Amino acid sequence: MPHPTTTSPFTDPAAVARYAEGPRRNVPGYDSLLPMVRILLAERVPADGRVLVVGAGGGLELEDMARAHPGWRFDGVDPSQPMLDLAAQRLQSAGVSGDRVALHHGYVQSAPAGPFDGATCLLTFHFVPREERAAMVAEIRRRLKPGAPFVAVHLSVADGDAVGDGDDGAGERDLWLSRYAAFQVASGMAPEMADRGRAKVAAELAVLTPQEDEAILREAGFGDVRMFYMGFAFRGWVATASSERGAHSP
Repeated sequence: MPHPTTTSPFTDPAAVARYAEGPRRNVPGYDSLLPMVRILLAERVPADGRVLVVGAGGGLELEDMARAHPGWRFDGVDPSQPMLDLAAQRLQSAGVSGDRVALHHGYVQSAPAGPFDGATCLLTFHFVPREERAAMVAEIRRRLKPGAPFVAVHLSVADGDAVGDGDDGAGERDLWLSRYAAFQVASGMAPEMADRGRAKVAAELAVLTPQEDEAILREAGFGDVRMFYMGFAFRGWVATASSERGAHSP
């Protein structure tokens, strides 16, 4: 969910009400992504495990994991109270017991200390300014048991020249963002809205390169960093909390 230094649609009631439509329209393969995320977690999270969900507003991944793993318990954290309210409504409608999920208003620093058996951060990091990303990842790592899995998915686009471009270094990034916008149009969005969204992503969001994203994970104390998902401008990684904590940890 958004960081306070970005312009946020997640406090607008109409945008909150439409939230569930967004990931499926914007993220290629979203309906397959959720099962992949919980499969990766389940490789290491025990049947009675505790999972930290960063950017939990809306509740889509919480509902998916809670339905598939009835023994798991969750702590979800998000800076948008309306989005947390939406998550609570979704979980209640899905019949997920309230004693299995605790929702916390704020950032990852507001989450319990854990230690957790696993964690996710889906479609969130690109809202976090570049200079704050490493500290946020380190806060997640600090709350995990050694060996716990962490799954992150967000916008992450390479820099460099596209085939046939010059040497301005923006060609490949522009190409992938254009493909991202084309996917939105194919999913039913009006072309002019997709173009505006693409320009907003390029101008306002902290979209790092995959190499930078992987380096931040390793610096924070994660090992075995593996990319498992790529959908046009989105990338997803699974990593393991190392026994030695990262440079940002006390």
